[in-house]
Amino acid sequence: MSDLRIPEKRFRPEIEGIRAVAAFLVAIYHIWLGSVSGGVDVFFIVSGYLITVSLLSKMEKHGRINYGEYVLGLARRLFPIAFLVLLVTTLLSILIMPRTLARQIVTEIFSSTFYFQNWQLANNAVDYLAQNNEASPLQHFWALSLQGQFYVTWPLVVFIAFLIAKKVLKTPARKTLLGVLSFIFITSISYSIYITAENQPWAYFDTFARAWEFSLGGIFALLTPYLKFNKAISLIIGWLGLSIVAFTGILLPVSNVFPGYAALLPTSGVILVLIAAENGSRFSVDKLLGSKPFLYFGGISYAFYLWHWPLLILYYNYSGNDSASTLAGVVIIVIAFILSLISVRLVESPIRKINLKQSKLKLITILIAFMLSVVIVNGSWGLYSNQTEDVFSPVYDYEEDNYPGARAIYENINNIPDVEPISEEPGATSSLPAFYLEKDCYSDLKGNVVSLCSYGETDDPEHTIALVGGSHSGHWFPALMEMSEELELQIDVYNKDGCRFTANDFDGAMSDSCMEWNEKVIEPLKENPPDLLFTTANVNKDSKIPEGYLEMWREFEGITEIFAIRDNPRMKEKIPLCLETKSEEECSVPRDEAISDTPPWENTDNIPSNVTFADLSDYLCDDNSCYPVIGNVVVYRDQHHLNTLYSKTMAPALKEHIAKALEKTEK
Repeated sequence: MSDLRIPEKRFRPEIEGIRAVAAFLVAIYHIWLGSVSGGVDVFFIVSGYLITVSLLSKMEKHGRINYGEYVLGLARRLFPIAFLVLLVTTLLSILIMPRTLARQIVTEIFSSTFYFQNWQLANNAVDYLAQNNEASPLQHFWALSLQGQFYVTWPLVVFIAFLIAKKVLKTPARKTLLGVLSFIFITSISYSIYITAENQPWAYFDTFARAWEFSLGGIFALLTPYLKFNKAISLIIGWLGLSIVAFTGILLPVSNVFPGYAALLPTSGVILVLIAAENGSRFSVDKLLGSKPFLYFGGISYAFYLWHWPLLILYYNYSGNDSASTLAGVVIIVIAFILSLISVRLVESPIRKINLKQSKLKLITILIAFMLSVVIVNGSWGLYSNQTEDVFSPVYDYEEDNYPGARAIYENINNIPDVEPISEEPGATSSLPAFYLEKDCYSDLKGNVVSLCSYGETDDPEHTIALVGGSHSGHWFPALMEMSEELELQIDVYNKDGCRFTANDFDGAMSDSCMEWNEKVIEPLKENPPDLLFTTANVNKDSKIPEGYLEMWREFEGITEIFAIRDNPRMKEKIPLCLETKSEEECSVPRDEAISDTPPWENTDNIPSNVTFADLSDYLCDDNSCYPVIGNVVVYRDQHHLNTLYSKTMAPALKEHIAKALEKTEK
C-alpha cells in the first residue's frame, strides 16, 4: 500500500505573515473593540501544522523523537520572553494594580508559569463565586498554557501513530498518522460542539475542546502536497481566507460562541491562505504576507502578543479609565512593539542561538534562572499577603460600636467615629456566607443536585426558615444567623449558584441546570415545609415581580408562607476596587437609577395569598443615593452582593420583618 507523499519541510513566509496579522488583530480587538478576534485560533492551527511537519520529519529520518531535546528546544524558544513578561508584569502589578486583586494575580502568575492557566480560568468560568474576578494582566496566558499542553503531548500522538502503523496495522505511517489525526479531529470537534452548547465559558478554555484545531493543522500538513489549485482560484481563496481571519471577530461574538463549530471560520481562513500560497501569483495574498514588513513583525509576534495585554490592563488601572482612546491605544501598541523588539534581540535571540547538544547544561541553567525569578518574586508577594491578616487594609482596633453598618440607620446613630471603613471582621476566614465554605451545602453552576444544610438552632428550634435561591438569597444568610439564637431559628439552606427560585428561565438567562434544580427543590420543601420560605421578590431594579416567581410561590399556597425580600441595588462598579481608587461619593449610585420608585409588589397583580414582603432598601440607600459604605462598613463584596459583615449588621432591621411573618404562621 502506497503512502502519502511527504510534506515538504520548508520555510513558509506566509505563515510568519499570518502570525503577524493574528497578533495585530488580537491587540486591535482588545484595545479598541473590547472583544475577541479569533486570532489565537490562528496560532493554534499554525502550531499544529508546523509541529506536525517537524515531528514527522524527525520520525522518518531517525525513527524516533528525542523527547528531552524536543522539550528543551521548545523551552529555549518559549520560556525566556514568557518569563520576562511574567516578571516585569508581576513587579508592575505590585506597584499599579488594585491591592484587592493581589491574590488573584498571584494565582494567575503561578498558573501561567506552569502552563495550566487555561484550566484555572475554566474553573473560574463555571465557579459563580469566582466570576467576579477582574481581568488580570496575565489572563492572555491561557492560550500559551493550552499551546504548551499541546506541544508536550503531540510527540506522543505522532509516536503512537507510527507504532500502530508498524506494529499493529502494518499500514503506511503517514496514512496512519492521518487517520489518528482525523480521529482526534472528529472526537474533539464533536466534544467541542457539545460542551460549547452546554457550558461555553468552560469550553472556551478547555484543552480537549480545542484539540481539533491543532489536529486540523496536522491534517493540512499531511494533505498539503495534494492541495494545489490554479493561480486564479488560489488568488481568490487566498484573499478570501485573509478576509475571514481579519473579520471573524466582527462577524461572530467570539468570546461567547467559541470554540465549537464557530471556530471553523477563522481556522478555515488560515487553511485557505496556506493553500493559496502553494500556487501563488504576483497579486496573491502570500506576496503580501511574505513581504519584509510582515516577516519582520511575524518574527516578534509572539513577544508582541505577550506584551500588549499587560500594558492595556496596567493602563486601565493606572489611568482609572475603562477604555482606551485612539491615542492611548496607539501608544500601547508602540510600546508593545518596542518591548517586543528589545526582548527578542536582547533575550530571545541570544538564548535561541545556544547549541542544544554542546551547551545543554548552560541552557537549562539559564531557563531555570528565568523561571525561578518569577517564582521567587511572585511567591514572596503571595507569602506576604497570606501571612498578614489583611495586608492591604489599614490597621485598626476593632470595636463593634465603631462599625455599626446598617445599625447606624436602624438605631439612628449620629456620632459614628471617623475611622477607615472595613469589609470584614478581624479573623474572618472568608468574605462569603459561611455555607459556601462547605461544598456539599450548595449546588455549583453546573450542578443540579438539591443540597440541604441546616444551621442555627438545629437541636430544638422554635421555627424553621428555608433560605432558597441563588446568591441574592444567600447573602442574607449572615443576617439570619445573627438572629437565629434569639428567635430560636433553624435555617435550612437550599442554594444553587447563578440561579433564581423561579418557574421560567428568564428568556434563557437561567441555565438548564438551574431549571432542573428548581423542579427538584419543590419536593423536599413540600415534604418538610418550613415555617417561612425566604427568597427574593424581584430582580435588580425591576418594577414588577417576575411571573416565574409568582408561579413558584403558588406551588406552596396552603403549605407554607413565602417571605420575599426586595432585591438589593446594583452598583456601577465593583465596590472594593472602586473604593481603592475613588471616593465614596464617586462610588455611590443615584437611587432612582438603582431601584424603582415603588416596591415591585405594588405593580403586580395576582400575587398569591401566602406571601409576605419585606423592603430593606432604606438600609442601602437614602432618598438620593445608594452607598458603598454605611456605618463604616463596606456594603458590597463586589458589584451587587452584600458583604457578609454588612449583612450581619442588617439583622435587627430584618428581624422585625421576620418576627411579624412568623406571627402570621402561628395564627
